[in-house]
Amino acid sequence: MHVAHLSLVDYRSYERLELDLRPGTTTFVGLNGQGKTNLVEAIGYVATLGSHRVSGDAPLVRQGAARAVVRAGLVRGGRRALVELEITPGKANRARLNGNPVRRTRDVLGVLRTVLFAPEDLALVKGDPGERRRYLDELLVTRWPRVAGVRADYDRILRQRTALLKSAGAAVRSGRADPHALEVWNEHLAATGAELLSARLALLADLREPADDAYRSVSKGQGDLELGYRSSLPLLAEGVATTPGGAAPGREELREALLAEMAEQRKAELDRGVCLVGPHRDDLVLTLGGMPAKGYASHGESWSVALGLRLASYRLLLADDAMDDPGGPVLVLDDVFAELDAGRRERLSEVVADAEQVLVTAAVPEDVPAALRGERADRVHVRTGFAVREDEVDDADDGAGDGGGGGGD
Repeated sequence: MHVAHLSLVDYRSYERLELDLRPGTTTFVGLNGQGKTNLVEAIGYVATLGSHRVSGDAPLVRQGAARAVVRAGLVRGGRRALVELEITPGKANRARLNGNPVRRTRDVLGVLRTVLFAPEDLALVKGDPGERRRYLDELLVTRWPRVAGVRADYDRILRQRTALLKSAGAAVRSGRADPHALEVWNEHLAATGAELLSARLALLADLREPADDAYRSVSKGQGDLELGYRSSLPLLAEGVATTPGGAAPGREELREALLAEMAEQRKAELDRGVCLVGPHRDDLVLTLGGMPAKGYASHGESWSVALGLRLASYRLLLADDAMDDPGGPVLVLDDVFAELDAGRRERLSEVVADAEQVLVTAAVPEDVPAALRGERADRVHVRTGFAVREDEVDDADDGAGDGGGGGGD
């Protein structure tokens, strides 16, 4: 798989942009603040319907514009596809696939698959559990797009149940309400939560070996990386299905466990007005040499763990594609080499050099290791409001008024 063409209208700082891309490595080069990350962010948005930099859509629309449009022309296994997204803050976004409107925007998920490496990845190790849950859930959706609907349903039910807990707690304390009104929402949360939790545990089982192998690749064999799962359920608290060799409970068993624990925590939830049970409380546990990576790993080791998780994602998706269509996901390395020491730079570049398409952002070309500057490499210059291929720079200079827009990252 590769992105063959990117078109932007009023996206971030780009008023209009048309950019052809090729398989192999493409490096977007430009000083900080020129718009490099905006380009790879737009490609990532087509793949995930979200940004790795902001949680909402409003910052994605150029100042003064009402909406933004992102179009990506894709090639996968010799077949072409066109994904078009219209981003309108405050309203429902719209999507088209091959020119045809889709019923739900999330119906385009899975057409383009990407794996992103970015400076923010350090939060996978040093950040709060929400960062690691997001990593698991985004990889789930990339592998199995139907999980996007499960996540959306769970988030909606969680918000509604939390609102009911807040109002019911006050009513119960005053003797004006029956706490059993929560039971319907308990059923909904347990059913959807069990489905999400089951999918996470299945993903964890698949991730363990490639994550450890990838960590060894980028750290030069410094110890073992182990993945575990910390849950709010007593059923999983002792390590069942959360350590290598554990047998995963079935979805019905997880549903019953969630219902039982919500019954156990009913008073505490009503008193506090929050949901204390469910996959939104869980964490991916990262262990190096028997010690938790968070708080014990050095800065360099933390980077190796983060890179290992991203490379494991890539290898899982590559294996999935080998069973279906060829190509594998598009790799996006957003300013990541500036964060790494020379050894990790070289080892990472050697691991990803054979990917179908690698998109790199860098302030200076020298930041990009030699393994990604070979004969399959292209360069796009991002400067003074333009993003132009190196072989088109002279043309862009001659017709400066006709180029694609640019601006701050």
